[in-house]
Amino acid sequence: MHVSPKPPPETAGPPGTEERLRTVSRQLEATFLAEMLKSAGFGQTREAFGGGAGEDQFSSFLVHAQAEKMVEAGGLGLAEQIFNALRETIHDDP
Repeated sequence: MHVSPKPPPETAGPPGTEERLRTVSRQLEATFLAEMLKSAGFGQTREAFGGGAGEDQFSSFLVHAQAEKMVEAGGLGLAEQIFNALRETIHDDP
């Protein structure tokens, strides 16, 4: 008979809450990075040999995909900070 281990006592909320918090934290960091990449000019149409209207319409998808890959590779560490802050708010709730 297999007995699943009990979650650590510091885990609060329903099962899967911490995983959802991690997912949301990563998504927020990816969105932040995408905005930073856009501000830096990543994904803008090049003057010569540009892709035209199609490139302009889909460049935001490329920028967001690049930001998601950056987060998967470790990102800026922002997701972990967001996760810790969100987890503390759950633990502080009565």
